[in-house]
Amino acid sequence: MFYKNPYYDANKKHHTPTGFCNLEPFVINPIDFAKWRKQRKVIAPIGGYKAFIEKWFQTADFSAIENGIWWLGHASTLIKINQKTILTDPVFSKCVSPLRFIGPRRRTPCPTAVAQLPKIDVIVISHNHYDHLDYPTIKQLIKRFPDVIICVPLGLKPKLLSWGANQVVELDWYDNLDISGLKLTAIPAHHWSRRAIFDTNRTLWCGWMMEYANRTIYFVGDTGYAKHFSELKQLFPNIDVALIPIGCYAPRWFMHNQHIDPQNALKIFKELACKRAIAIHWGAFELADDPLDEPPKILQSMSEPNLDDEQLFTILKIGEHTSI
Repeated sequence: MFYKNPYYDANKKHHTPTGFCNLEPFVINPIDFAKWRKQRKVIAPIGGYKAFIEKWFQTADFSAIENGIWWLGHASTLIKINQKTILTDPVFSKCVSPLRFIGPRRRTPCPTAVAQLPKIDVIVISHNHYDHLDYPTIKQLIKRFPDVIICVPLGLKPKLLSWGANQVVELDWYDNLDISGLKLTAIPAHHWSRRAIFDTNRTLWCGWMMEYANRTIYFVGDTGYAKHFSELKQLFPNIDVALIPIGCYAPRWFMHNQHIDPQNALKIFKELACKRAIAIHWGAFELADDPLDEPPKILQSMSEPNLDDEQLFTILKIGEHTSI
């Protein structure tokens, strides 16, 4: 059946009559996808997975009372700011797939469980891919925190409501929401969406800007590098912390439109003149050809000679906390 985008606005370049697109459009070519899958090789980290876990994992401890950020693996973070606690793209499951027994499996332990979390006030979702929108995790969160506010890009509200959420707000790019002094703005990303065979790009994708008390945190979400980053500098000139992906980028001929690599991550960090960045989207799931331990090695090899003393691009362990 022909699908009509119920959110369609002809004045917005990222809207189409049947869904959404990027400002610099690209299409996932099925032939390229098949070629990548045929050539794909999963490479274990140097020393093996056990050694990787010993180096890059710790159980999360949420006892800190000051503002801070915990990296919980992949794109999941817990952020305490302005007496609010926010989760980004919470995924605590062992497998990210529509079928729980098939698909990418977690290679490092989850550093927490829903039962161990502090009170969650807000959840922000970047898009509907299974490694960012996880049904079992969301169901557990809704059950434990029935009043949690879930912020999603256009098109995802019906799904979250059907899962039992009580408060869901969906936003278009550059729309914003104020929650007791915490301003959330949906930010463009260069990506795509799909959760089933025939729903490609029917829901929007985004990053999130979080502003409070003259401080700004930017959750980039999933993205390839695109021109919108230079535009963001004009709109958000004082980004205190950016949560920037560094993994799941290889091979570049196939992944460059979907995921940034460490070089792109550093470029975005410097282009936006962020005061600090935290590396995310690596170390948990093998979704591309880069080994789990490669992204931080590349970033570390580039960072020291290229950053000013006041600027930091932090690489946390999964489960680790940093003050902000």
